[in-house]
Amino acid sequence: MPSVSVTSAVPAFYLYGEPQQIVTEDFVHVEDLDERSRPSEWTIRPHVHRHLNHLILIADGGGAMHAEATSVGFEAPSLLLIPAGVIHGFSWHSESRGWVTTIADNFLHHLLSRDRDVSALFDTPSAIALPRRESRSIGRSIKQLARELALSAPGQRSAVEALLLSILVQALRQATTAPDVQSCRGNRADLVTRLRARIDQRFRQREPVAVYAKALGVSETSLRRACLEVVGNSPAALLDERTLLEARRLLFYSHLSVSEVGYAVGFEDAAYFSRFFARHLGESPRSYRERQEKGR
Repeated sequence: MPSVSVTSAVPAFYLYGEPQQIVTEDFVHVEDLDERSRPSEWTIRPHVHRHLNHLILIADGGGAMHAEATSVGFEAPSLLLIPAGVIHGFSWHSESRGWVTTIADNFLHHLLSRDRDVSALFDTPSAIALPRRESRSIGRSIKQLARELALSAPGQRSAVEALLLSILVQALRQATTAPDVQSCRGNRADLVTRLRARIDQRFRQREPVAVYAKALGVSETSLRRACLEVVGNSPAALLDERTLLEARRLLFYSHLSVSEVGYAVGFEDAAYFSRFFARHLGESPRSYRERQEKGR
């Protein structure tokens, strides 16, 4: 398996092997593990999803997860958690069996915001060993989630949220009590985790990267190198991504005007906010909101 490095040509995908496209706010997808792994001869090469998170249940088999320049081996039953923006790949044992659940970053943040305990689950890529009973329980929830996603029944969104929260709580409880939780974390990964936590607290202040570096006790150069190695993006890009995430969330979930959304994420000038949004996402905040409302 090639080492995970931002100096390599690391492809960015929507779902693995698919070209990038705009991720809808409430995107959730479930598929069998072998749907993409078997045609790839049980090797998923290093890649990244900018706005999609993975929750992967390994019911049978095992393998290795390669993320953040680190490899972690695991055996079934296990639950793998991979945050958005992390370069990752897998080497599966032949005929491994499980399910891959993919969740839009904005939707996941919406779910995690309901419970501070659960919010730490996606701080870093990790592999959680599961007892068989827990694995079967999570497997049933994932299968029910897949059935729910295939329907267009009343209350679908509430059902999807409830099932995902149930899975996340089971993962949290197992991660808290299990002796065998392996994390793809190093010194630079720790630094990026600290940066992200500070960005979450202060992104509305629109502070320059130098202020973040000083607060974290490192040079701007060291902070930039850590971000590029761990997530393949600069600190400034992480700041912009967090701002855009909050803006998209408010445009989707709230009734605030565009100027009020801009002010809420740190822009006093509504026109400047609209230009910032359009430069990164290719459409105005108003167009984005209208498109999302049509898709509900």
